[in-house]
Amino acid sequence: MGAFETIIYEKRDAVAYITLNRPKVLNVYNIKMRDELYQILGAIKDDPDVRVVILKGAGDKAFCAGADLTEFLTASSPVIARQVRWERDVWGLFLSLPQPVIVALHGYVLGDGIEMALCCDLRIASQDAQFGTPEVGLGIIPAAGATQTLPRTVGRGKALEMLLTGRRINAQEAYKAGLVNRVVPREKLLSTVEEIARNIASYDQMAVRSAKQAIVRGLDLPLKEGLELEKRLASSVQARTSQGG
Repeated sequence: MGAFETIIYEKRDAVAYITLNRPKVLNVYNIKMRDELYQILGAIKDDPDVRVVILKGAGDKAFCAGADLTEFLTASSPVIARQVRWERDVWGLFLSLPQPVIVALHGYVLGDGIEMALCCDLRIASQDAQFGTPEVGLGIIPAAGATQTLPRTVGRGKALEMLLTGRRINAQEAYKAGLVNRVVPREKLLSTVEEIARNIASYDQMAVRSAKQAIVRGLDLPLKEGLELEKRLASSVQARTSQGG
């Protein structure tokens, strides 16, 4: 893939690195970033050499401080504004990746930033991270999944508090709520994420992808159907292993 304006894409060994690269404006999500993420995620999904994905933000101040309101709130009508965001389903692509996605979160993680993080599998935060959903205060509601992904992650009560009040929470509160998996010192954020990525990449990839699929798909199924899904996936992994594949 060629050079990008808003994203840095690198592939080292079996790990793909996606860096949101608009640090001067706190890595806010704009249409160009949407288009570039769409291209990158599509390529990663079909790349058999990528075993794990790391998502992070450039600069010291933010992972992503939300959407670029100069683009998303200045369309000629709210309908067109929403259409601009839905033309390419970046969020659906994130959720459909077979590879585990680990996100490194620092500084401001707001609006689209938290929605992007919720589309990832593991969320590692630095101690300085701040999380919030400010949309209601702007006279809109989240349009990239937070009303659905946030309560599924932190529960109804905490999600309603964050979405309705716009109050920001710090990394420790996010950890207690289950929004992030770990909180580490800022200087250890990337090394911690890379260590987790290398560990996952060292495992049998059919087993890793099947485990992810069982959880992600199973959560949307009744327990009986989820157990049947697990059984089918486990049988496939075992059959492949027994054949020496």
